[in-house]
Amino acid sequence: MSVKIQSVKFDASTKLLEFVEKKASKLDRLFDGIIETEVILKLENSQDLENKVAEINVKVPNGDLFAERKSKTFEEAVDLCIDALKVQVQKHKEKIRGV
Repeated sequence: MSVKIQSVKFDASTKLLEFVEKKASKLDRLFDGIIETEVILKLENSQDLENKVAEINVKVPNGDLFAERKSKTFEEAVDLCIDALKVQVQKHKEKIRGV
């Protein structure tokens, strides 16, 4: 599985990129049919503290899985996205198996 990471309106640190890569690779353990994972990290121009957005799109056979979360830090937003995607991956696996 390949992981593509894109940062919008800022330059992501190596530490952040490694964190995202590590978290995204955990999805591969749940379902080995994942083709590709695209992560978009962006800063919103709001005065709100929760201005960091993570969008994760997971390409699987017969469709895509998507999660978007806003938080105070990119790490927290990515964690929330991964948690949501874990549920989606499980449902997708059950759907494929016909359960």
